[in-house]
Amino acid sequence: MTLFRVVLSRHALAIGTMLLLCGTPAWEADRPAAVGTEEPRLRARDLGIAVGRYQPGPLNAITDVAGVKVGHVTLIRGQGALKPGEGPVRTGVTVIIPREDVWRQKVPAGSFVLNGTGEMTGLAWVAESGFLEYPIALTSTLNVPRVANGVMSWMIQRYPGIGITDDTLTPVVAECDDSRLNDSQGRHVSEEDVVKALNGASGGAVAEGSVGAGTGMVSYGFKGGIGTSSRRLPDEDGGYMVGVLVNANHGRREELMVTGVPVGKLYGSDERASIAGSEGSIIVIIATDAPLDARQLGRLAKRAALGVARTGSTARHGSGDFMLAFSTGNIIPHYPKERTFVMTHLADTHLNPLLSATVEATEEAVLNALTMATSVVGRDQRRVDAISLSRLRSLLAAGR
Repeated sequence: MTLFRVVLSRHALAIGTMLLLCGTPAWEADRPAAVGTEEPRLRARDLGIAVGRYQPGPLNAITDVAGVKVGHVTLIRGQGALKPGEGPVRTGVTVIIPREDVWRQKVPAGSFVLNGTGEMTGLAWVAESGFLEYPIALTSTLNVPRVANGVMSWMIQRYPGIGITDDTLTPVVAECDDSRLNDSQGRHVSEEDVVKALNGASGGAVAEGSVGAGTGMVSYGFKGGIGTSSRRLPDEDGGYMVGVLVNANHGRREELMVTGVPVGKLYGSDERASIAGSEGSIIVIIATDAPLDARQLGRLAKRAALGVARTGSTARHGSGDFMLAFSTGNIIPHYPKERTFVMTHLADTHLNPLLSATVEATEEAVLNALTMATSVVGRDQRRVDAISLSRLRSLLAAGR
């Protein structure tokens, strides 16, 4: 059987993603893991679901923040019974690059952990230093060490002095468990896959749903995965951009709320929803061009938890809910020669619009992860269905 590795960026969105969403991908020789649905997948806003009062950026994606790049590699192979270490494979990696040359031009960063049944490596150094100096990678739980190796290999290729004449690094890798659909023990994401995702990362439209790190994810008893959204503040509030990307693998079916409507309860449960499980995790990455320091970015990261909560999550005991925020509005130099350097700092009294925008973009990113995901058949013929968009429309119309 043929393992396929797909790098998804803005150029792949129009071709590769639509093939994946609508049926058998052109690059997959085996029976597709993504099951064709009776309806094309749409983003929440295209379904008439308007979240909050601020308008999204041109792409309604984290890449609306200038300089931010996203890359995916999606891994799908095999079908049928689980053979630990062999397959079936339903996994991948997603990377976010904050800016070009982030090693030498670091970005202020802050984080928040809502519930810690999970891992985002490197947070101790982010908390201590107040900055981020390498890409962020998202993947499945048992793949964390291999993905970290991939990030280090990519960084060493670009900066050969690392660990010799330059500093060392502690990569930021965030995980969600995809073992409900994937051969987790196989740890199928390789260093080469991570390097490929990083080299293929780009600005522009971002592929969502059952792609990259989201390939094996389940959210609210439906197929979950990658979602993104953005908000642009009006000029009178600074005109700043906030972008959010999530890997949604959290929540129980009955908890799901969509703009205040208890969709999960109205939709009802089924055997597949119970197979999908009830805990899970979510990773939230927030980018902004507002000139914020690490403390303020930690405050933004906390507000992302409110956006997740608006979709119904209660951050259960078994959930790993990690939020990381960074700002491209300042540059922290690498080993500055001068004793001091200048940073622009937004006053806290003008922070409220950014806090609200973060909540809104996070909520919409989670909904996009659900509405853009495709049904997937994984190990042991387990099938997790995507939410029916026609049924979602009906429930929202009745609920309002």
